[in-house]
Amino acid sequence: MKKAPILLFFLIFTLSLAQCFASTHHEDNASPETAVGFDFGGLSRGSFPKNFVFGTAASAYQVEGMADKDGRGPSIWDTFIKVPGREPNNASGEVSVDQYHKYKEDIDLMAKLNFDAYRWNWKGITPYPNLNHYDLPQALQDRYNGWLGREVVKDFADYAEFCFKTFGDRVKNWQTFNEPRVVAALGYDNGFLHLEDVLKLLAIAQREIQPLNLILLLIISFYAMLLLLRDTEKQKGRIGILLDFVWYEPLTRSKADNYAAQRARDFHIGWFMHPLVYGEYPKTMQNIVGKRLPKFTKEEVKMVKGSFDFVGINQYTAYYMYDPPQGKQKDLGYQQDWNCGFAYDRHGVPIGPRAHSYWLYIVPWGLYKAVNYIKENYGNPTMILAENGICLLNGSARQPYAPHSFKRHDKDQLLQKLPTTTKEGDREGANVEGYFQWTFVDNFEWRLGYTSRFGIVSRRFQDPQEVPKMSAYWFQKLQQRHKH
Repeated sequence: MKKAPILLFFLIFTLSLAQCFASTHHEDNASPETAVGFDFGGLSRGSFPKNFVFGTAASAYQVEGMADKDGRGPSIWDTFIKVPGREPNNASGEVSVDQYHKYKEDIDLMAKLNFDAYRWNWKGITPYPNLNHYDLPQALQDRYNGWLGREVVKDFADYAEFCFKTFGDRVKNWQTFNEPRVVAALGYDNGFLHLEDVLKLLAIAQREIQPLNLILLLIISFYAMLLLLRDTEKQKGRIGILLDFVWYEPLTRSKADNYAAQRARDFHIGWFMHPLVYGEYPKTMQNIVGKRLPKFTKEEVKMVKGSFDFVGINQYTAYYMYDPPQGKQKDLGYQQDWNCGFAYDRHGVPIGPRAHSYWLYIVPWGLYKAVNYIKENYGNPTMILAENGICLLNGSARQPYAPHSFKRHDKDQLLQKLPTTTKEGDREGANVEGYFQWTFVDNFEWRLGYTSRFGIVSRRFQDPQEVPKMSAYWFQKLQQRHKH
């Protein structure tokens, strides 16, 4: 698959262009006919390896609805967003896009748009289920502090075993945790995602180590699930983990900024990939965190090292990093330990066009560098690009057709960056076997509620009508298989 990295760069780059240019067309007029003029940068389905998988991704809380029926108990997100003011327009996922009832229609539309895979399955769409995506039963949070309690390893293993035995005859690609770093950092470190009330009850000294302990337990849980899957070997399933990876680029060429960018990578992706590949945390983390960093036992090192079949990379954006002038942080904690400064422009030039979400800059070369970083530093594992997408502006929770936040960009100016990357890509050989777009239908976008739209399909929340956007037809045409 030597061509995969550069092909994926073209894929993301042309998708960025397509979504920017689509802003000149009203979404009400989107159709296969209006998509004829899209520029694919020379890409087609045939440009990719024969078994390359194109998919789309979502998570249960964001799309399902049915929050209190069919035996579903409250989750930590149900509890968190009951506090007024935490969500725009006090939004919730209680109904969302109601995929619990509408999944058949959604899967049928995915098939019509030529997608191969989804995080579940129906009529020719291959399932790539993910067992946990930011959510957790409130009962387990109350019983033993959720991911901070050792009891979670057994409980999660029981849940995984049930899934393996029940669906293993149809599911061959299992994903265990989605973005555990985000759960640790934005959940148990600062409470932004879903645990603000819990953190108020924790002493400062506890909060300095909670995210670190959490990841240790998650990695051990991951191994426990691997053993369970191997016990059902007749099903011949594979198992992987989904990791978010922002690309961190040095702001300047100075050694200090290069070290800062590397620290950020170590604390971000290295926190997980190092134990899974090498059986230990990055030396950077060991040196900075010191005794606060929980240790794997010798037996645990043997267990977790190499305990995955593939790794899913969720890659959306890139930031510049610099060494802060104030020196080391006085306060202790996961983000403070990085001791890095974030920048979003260099000499007044933004790192990339900004999408609607405050954190998302469109930086296609960041994806390219992230993929090759995994290849070069972690033994070129089997990779799936498990999430990648662009969000658009939405005016209110019930208005899916608000103007896009993008201005039209000069195509020639963007494309002039391609030749150098193309030349570099010819020498690469990252083992990338799939690309999953985030996301299929506009849905509940965590702390942004329904104000930020990543979907390639709009759903009018006052009725069940689905309206494919221009980007949906872009994917449909790209992913079309030509019979010979």
